Amino acid sequence: MTSLTAEKVTVDLGDRAYNILVGPDLIANAGTHIAPLLKRGRVVIVTDENVADRHLATLEKSLTAADITSQAFVLPAGEKTKNFEQLQSLLSDLLDAGVERGDLIIALGGGVIGDLTGFAASVLRRGVDFAQIPTSLLAQVDSSVGGKTGINVPQGKNLIGAFHQPRLVLADISALKTLPPRELRAGYAEVVKYGLIDDAPFFNWLEANVEKLMAGDPQALTQAIVKSCQSKARIVAQDEREGGVRALLNLGHTFGHALEAATGFSDRLIHGEGVAVGMVLAFNLSAKLGLCSGQDATRAARHLEAAGLPTKLSDIPGDLPSADRLIELMGQDKKVVDGTLTFILAKSIGGAFITRDVSASDLLEFMTDQKAV
Repeated sequence: MTSLTAEKVTVDLGDRAYNILVGPDLIANAGTHIAPLLKRGRVVIVTDENVADRHLATLEKSLTAADITSQAFVLPAGEKTKNFEQLQSLLSDLLDAGVERGDLIIALGGGVIGDLTGFAASVLRRGVDFAQIPTSLLAQVDSSVGGKTGINVPQGKNLIGAFHQPRLVLADISALKTLPPRELRAGYAEVVKYGLIDDAPFFNWLEANVEKLMAGDPQALTQAIVKSCQSKARIVAQDEREGGVRALLNLGHTFGHALEAATGFSDRLIHGEGVAVGMVLAFNLSAKLGLCSGQDATRAARHLEAAGLPTKLSDIPGDLPSADRLIELMGQDKKVVDGTLTFILAKSIGGAFITRDVSASDLLEFMTDQKAV
C-alpha cells in the first residue's frame, strides 16, 4: 500500500472540516498533502528530539520536493515538555521565525508535541493553522483528532488549553515501526477505549486480533486506527467542545489523569497506561455500584492485561498517595461541575454513560479497596 491508497476519515465540522489520512509512507509524501493548504510555500515544523532523529529528515525531504521551505524547532521529549516554560519558548521561536497568521505549523510527534504545538498555534497571533503528523499510536487514534490542545500544570493534566482544530491529520502507520513496544501498548489502550464506550463488536474484534496488533501487523493496525478515528470523528462532529456526549471519550481518564499527576507526569506511568488502569477502575466501580456485571469488568481487565498493560493500582511502580489524595487529584478534572466529579461508567462493554451520581463515601470506600488489591 502507498500513500495514494491511504484511507480517509473526515471530521465533519462544516467549514472547519478536515481529513485524517491513514496509511503507510505518509511522512515521505507529506509535501503533496500539505501543499494545497498553504498560502505561501513555507512551513514551520515542531518536533521532539526522539522523533527528529527518526522522521524529521524524511519530512523535510518531502516538503522540499513539493517546493515548500521549512524551519524546524526540536524540543525535549517527554510529558514534562507540556508546560508554560516550553510554551513561552516555542511561541518566542515562532514569532522570531516570522510566522504569520496565514502560515501553517506542522506538529510532528506524539501527543505531547501535538498538544503543545496546537495550543501555541491557537494563541499565536490569535490563531494560526496547524497540521498534525502523529507518530505514536496514541496520538494517531486520539490526541491528534478533535482539536483539544493544552499543557499541564502542577494542579493537573491539560488544565490550560484551547479547542483548535487542525487542517489535516496524516497518520503514517510506517512511523509505528520505530515505536518502542511500551509506547505501542500505551496507544492501544486508547484503541480499546472506543470498543468499551459504544462498540462491543469492535471490542470483540480487538480480542480476536490483539496478538497481531501488538506484533505491529500493518493491516490490523490500519483497520484499528481507521475504526478508532471514525468513532472519534463521529463523536466530535456531534459535540466539538465537550458539552455532552464527547465526555464519553474520557472513559478512564478521570482516574488516569489523577494517577499521572500522582506519579509526577513521569515515566513511572505514561498516559496510555494511566488510561488502561483508569478504564479498569471505571468498570470495577460500575460493577461495585451494580451498574454492570463483574464478568464485563473482568473481561475488560483481561484484554488490557493480554496487551501487556497495567490494570491495577499495584501495577504502578513506586508508592501512590492515599485514597483521599487520589480523589483530591481527581477533583482537578475538567469535567467537574459545581464541585461534583463527573464519571464515565458502564452498563456493559460498549455501554458507557455519563453520571454525577457517585457519592463521596462510595468513592472513598472504592479507592481504598482498590489500593489494597
